[in-house]
Amino acid sequence: MPYPLLCLGNPLLDIQANCPVEFLEKYDLKANDAILAEKKHMPIFDEILKYDAKYLAGGAAQNAARGAQYVLPADSVVYCGCVGEDKFSTMLREANEKEGLFSAYRVEKDIPTGKCAVVVTGTSRSLVTDLSAANHYKIEHLKSPEVWKLVEAAKFYYVGGFHLTVCVPAILALGEHAAATNKVFSMNMSAPFLAQFFKDQMDSTSPYWDFIIGNESEAAAYAESHALGTTDVMEIAKSIAVLPKANTARPRHVVITQGADSTIVVCADTTGVVSAKVYPIRPIATSEIVDTNGAGDSFAGGFLGSIVAGKSVDEAVEVGHWLASWTVRLNGPAYPYPKIQYSA
Repeated sequence: MPYPLLCLGNPLLDIQANCPVEFLEKYDLKANDAILAEKKHMPIFDEILKYDAKYLAGGAAQNAARGAQYVLPADSVVYCGCVGEDKFSTMLREANEKEGLFSAYRVEKDIPTGKCAVVVTGTSRSLVTDLSAANHYKIEHLKSPEVWKLVEAAKFYYVGGFHLTVCVPAILALGEHAAATNKVFSMNMSAPFLAQFFKDQMDSTSPYWDFIIGNESEAAAYAESHALGTTDVMEIAKSIAVLPKANTARPRHVVITQGADSTIVVCADTTGVVSAKVYPIRPIATSEIVDTNGAGDSFAGGFLGSIVAGKSVDEAVEVGHWLASWTVRLNGPAYPYPKIQYSA
C-alpha cells in the first residue's frame, strides 16, 4: 500500500489530567510549555493519576499524522517511531488503526512505551515527557527493506522536532531522499528548548525544510539561539525562509502559529523572492474551549494533509485552523467522530 505521507516522531501515551496550579509549582513547570522529564519530574507520572487522569494516544508528530489522515482519504499516512512491547503500545496501535493511520513501529522488547504527563490548568497545558522506548529509534529501522519501501513510495515527509533528541540520522536520511527526488520535506519546531539546546541538530536539518512549522514561542527561542537580534515574529520567519536550501527547485514556507492570534506564513520562492501573508484564525468562544493540548499538532496535521491533497497554502492554513478549532473543543489531542468534513 503506497502511503503518500510518511511521518517520523516519538510515539507516546499521554496521561492527561486537570490539575491545580500548585501542581506546576511543585514540579517547576510552566503553563503552555513542553520539556523532557528529569529525575525530579519522574514522580509526576504516578501523582497525576490522583486527578482522574485519562490515557490518550499522543506524541506530537503522531497527533499531526492522525490529523493529516483525518482530512485525507483512507490509508494515506504511515507513522514511524519506537514503542515498547506492552499494553500501552497496543493502545497506540488500536487508536491509530481506528483513525486509519498505519503504525510502522520499531519495538523495543525490554523498554516501556514512552509517556507524557499532560498537566492541564484552566485552558493551558504543560507537557512532561519520559521518552523511554521512543528514545531508541534507530536509522536501521528506517533503512530496513520493509520500511524503506514505504519511504520510497511516499511523496511527502513530516518529522516532529522532538525527534531531534532521538535520531538525527533518520531525519537527515528522509531530508536527503526528499531533496534528491524532489519530494516535499516538512518539519515542526515543536518546543522552545529544541532551538536552545539542540541548535546544532536542528540546523543540520534546515537545508531540507520545504515547510517548517512552529509557534511564536519556538520562533522567539530560535531567534535568541541564533542571535537574530529581533523578537518580531515576521522578521524571524523571514530569516528562516532564506536559509540555504538543498532542493532549490522548491520554495520554502515558514508557518508560525500564534495561539489565538493570526498565523504568519513567509515564503521564499525558487528565485529568492520573499513574500509574507497573515491569516486570521477561526474565533472560538472561551466557553467552548475544553483543552488546548494538541491544538498545534492538529493545525500541522490539517495543514499538511491539505498540502498532500494538492490544496494551496491559503487553503491549507484554513483547514489547519478549522481542525485545531475542533480539537480544542475536545479532551486531549483528539478529533471529532463521526468524522466531519471541512467547511469554509
